[in-house]
Amino acid sequence: MDIRRTILWMIFSFSLLLLWNNWQEHNGKPSLFASTPVDQEQSQSTTASTDISVPQAATQTSAAPELPASQPTASELITVSSDVLKLEFDTVGAQLVHAELLKFAVPGEPDKHMVLLDDSTSSVYLAQSGVIGAPAGQAYPTHLTPFSLLSQQKNASTGDLEIVFEATSDDVRVLKTYVITQGSYDIRVATQVENLGATAITPSIYLQLTRDGNNPPDTSRLYRTFTGPVVYSEEDKFQKIGFSDIDKNKAKYTTASPDGWIGMVQHYFATAWVPAQGVERTNQVLRVADNLYAVRTIYPIGTIEPQQSATVEADLWVGPQDQQAMAQVAKGLDLVVDYGWLTILSKPLFAILTWLHGIIGNWGWAIVLLTVLIKLVFYPLSAASYRSMAKMKQVTPRMQAIREKYKEDRVKQNTAMMELYRNEKINPLGGCLPMVVQIPVFIALYWVLLGSVEMRGAPWILWIHDLSARDPWMILPAIMMLTMFLQIRLNPTPPDPLQAKVMMLMPLVFGGMMFFFPAGLVLYWVVNNALSIAQQQYITRKIANAAEEKKIG
Repeated sequence: MDIRRTILWMIFSFSLLLLWNNWQEHNGKPSLFASTPVDQEQSQSTTASTDISVPQAATQTSAAPELPASQPTASELITVSSDVLKLEFDTVGAQLVHAELLKFAVPGEPDKHMVLLDDSTSSVYLAQSGVIGAPAGQAYPTHLTPFSLLSQQKNASTGDLEIVFEATSDDVRVLKTYVITQGSYDIRVATQVENLGATAITPSIYLQLTRDGNNPPDTSRLYRTFTGPVVYSEEDKFQKIGFSDIDKNKAKYTTASPDGWIGMVQHYFATAWVPAQGVERTNQVLRVADNLYAVRTIYPIGTIEPQQSATVEADLWVGPQDQQAMAQVAKGLDLVVDYGWLTILSKPLFAILTWLHGIIGNWGWAIVLLTVLIKLVFYPLSAASYRSMAKMKQVTPRMQAIREKYKEDRVKQNTAMMELYRNEKINPLGGCLPMVVQIPVFIALYWVLLGSVEMRGAPWILWIHDLSARDPWMILPAIMMLTMFLQIRLNPTPPDPLQAKVMMLMPLVFGGMMFFFPAGLVLYWVVNNALSIAQQQYITRKIANAAEEKKIG
């Protein structure tokens, strides 16, 4: 019984710790388990060194570089749209400075579109590219160079929109072509570099994402999700780099690779540059100014002879963390949905959940059906647990008698208890261990429901309009607490009064935690509890009937 008491105290203490941590974060205080993201007012005043071969990211307040008088210096915004994206390009650098996701609304403001990329006083998040490798004293077109809009046309057959920018600097002409496809968040980008000079050149292309270190506007205070740069390579796989590690010059990532991609991720959304594979490139993650960070990849184009040109292509993803669509763009790109060490469980759970949604058409009912399937898979374990608890309930009076008889002698009390368990073939931990086995599945499903953009804004029934947000009326957490109380009443009462009190407090602790959790997760827990109660009642009655028949016989 000492082991069981220890396990109960561990669960209870951990639950209190989680509840306190959520309350701390709800009140804007640092999490006990994660470093606080870098806020603008908290950023350090020192600036990390940068590679001078690539211009530092420019914002609207940055001083423009000195340019030839023949080139325009005014910035002009070019707006284009598809059925899922509204984009704005700045002619300075032909960079993408604004992206609205037309299929996603701002939380709590259904009439406003989600803004991912932006260049304003409150938010800086840009997709940039350019050409480097010019001889000393010269400069090729970069994201600081003024471009002009060369053409903007729509393909009549495919509906694709093609927008082309042009710039020339030091006998190098650069054409940037963006191809925006209907229904897709994958933007194809082709960069053509033409050598107008009399000698061969060996330029390189850089693809860059620049953003501030602020939390996204819809960041929850109730739980932490990662925001920041990521690097993927076949050798080292998916690597996240925290803003705080960049500030401290402690960032660790793959700096050279012939494959992979770079990106910036936040809860539910991501941007990523996917360059041509099989070309050795250099990756860099750095701080370019106060509270301003960049992740970029640089790779050589090769030698371009005079009056010749070379074209390199890349994909630019700007949109939700749609795992299926992203996996088709590049290997490993779907890993932006980070399930951590439980990916091996979370991936199959998400696949099954998606399959169920394809049949039902409602994510809430898909969660209900997934819960039923999980219960069926774990039925043997659950049945063993409930049988153990049913037997414990039958011998509870005898356990109470032993406690009273050996109230002053704990050694004899424990010996008598063990003798009772042995004679009745009862495992005192039989009701706990099967439940412990299921905890990783619960945690894996938690990350699936928390990290899947499909849950964002997805309704279930009546008052549940967003499965990714907490229940606005607190109905599901209240039902969950009631079902937990009912489960405890069905279980044998622990002979130790202290254990009994701890057990009665568990619904309050877990229920309090669930007030802060996404409605989809609480829905899973409620359905799981309801099915567990039904299963427990069935097994308990079956054992009771068998015992009654044995007495009669």
